[in-house]
Amino acid sequence: MEIFSKIKEPVILKEDSSAKDQLQALEQLLSDAKDSKLKTLLTNDIAAVRAGLFGEDAILFELKNSHIPMFVLHDLYLEHEGLSAQIDFMVITRRCQFVIECKNLYGNITINSSGEFIRIIGKKKEGIYSPVTQGKRHLELIKQMRGAEQGNVLSKSLFERYFYESYRSVVVLANSKTILDAENAPKEIKDQVIRADQLIEYMHRVNNEFNSFDSTDKSMEELANYFLSKHSTNTANYLEKYHSFIEPPEQAKGPDTEIKTQAISVVSDTSRSDGVPLCPKCGAHMIKRKAEKGKNIGREFWGCPKFPKCRGIINIQEKGTAPE
Repeated sequence: MEIFSKIKEPVILKEDSSAKDQLQALEQLLSDAKDSKLKTLLTNDIAAVRAGLFGEDAILFELKNSHIPMFVLHDLYLEHEGLSAQIDFMVITRRCQFVIECKNLYGNITINSSGEFIRIIGKKKEGIYSPVTQGKRHLELIKQMRGAEQGNVLSKSLFERYFYESYRSVVVLANSKTILDAENAPKEIKDQVIRADQLIEYMHRVNNEFNSFDSTDKSMEELANYFLSKHSTNTANYLEKYHSFIEPPEQAKGPDTEIKTQAISVVSDTSRSDGVPLCPKCGAHMIKRKAEKGKNIGREFWGCPKFPKCRGIINIQEKGTAPE
């Protein structure tokens, strides 16, 4: 990507989201579901995913209409030395990089003097995992990733010294109906939690705290493309939590009652280096499952993560697939 004129507006370098794929997979499973418990579970999870997507769309709208020269990366998945981070938004501006965690939460949020997050829905109160902690972990991964690529000890030392000035994590509450009570929250936490309509003012304020020179268009673009190059597809299986409801297709039996399978060799070009095979039907990385019902209960098999849309199976014992 080359930009020859001076950047004056946001550049959306990555706009797609894996959550849309997750939503599609859940909706497909719901359309085929017969178990009432599974339907209830899927309906609730679909509502949560839709709420998350709605919140992210609200933030994306704010960023697109900010009139700030910046690069925006949506739904960034980073891995480094065993650590991983699913970042809702990475925003590269002239003076600061923002890691934005979007939360479209129902109910009102209170942050107490200990920095704990409490959600209140009617008369019900419940503690929730601190999104500020999540943001700190994202920053730590970025710090390690970028620090490992510094040329020498001096440059690495300077990078680490000024890292938390150059990179900021912020939690954005995207639900316009949510009331935030952070009056008693510690200042360092209060400063990291804002509403969606405060995001652009927050970014202006943070950038104005710096006395450094503005980054050039080229520098911003290079940094944005660096993070884009580090993005990888999140291989998490969206349907894994529903595996107990999913029964593999019945395997056909012949007159001698022996299980008939269509032999498929698991060779290097159909499996990963760690031995996980690829689906013989669609090529997706398969997932080890165990039959919960039927005549083959307890038997392990490789199943396609796109089930029920794709019904590819590799039997672990016989290394074959069961015909539909």
